[in-house]
Amino acid sequence: MADHGAPIAYMTLAEGTPVYASDGEQVGTVHRVLADAESDIFDGLVLDTDDGERFADAPAVGNLYERAVFLELTAAQARHLHAPDANPAVMEANLDDAEESELRARLRRAWDIVSGRY
Repeated sequence: MADHGAPIAYMTLAEGTPVYASDGEQVGTVHRVLADAESDIFDGLVLDTDDGERFADAPAVGNLYERAVFLELTAAQARHLHAPDANPAVMEANLDDAEESELRARLRRAWDIVSGRY
């Protein structure tokens, strides 16, 4: 078995690292790591493949090592990965815009009475 190095975190994954499918076939190399470093959220990897850039979502990414990445997908499944898209719009929930349920309204009224804000 090849020496893939020590397990690593996504933050230290290098561009050009070989990416292997779960059945051992190399399906590409790491082009870019997608993550929100401030929130420590790993979104996935953009891979360089024979078919161009492909996006592997975080749940499809398995073990990360110094010299290899292993996907949770077979090589056949990896060939069906989509090209990366532009980042989707950010959705934010605004409680002022949300319709208040009857239970929530009753609880709010009770809290207002208990806290003296009635």
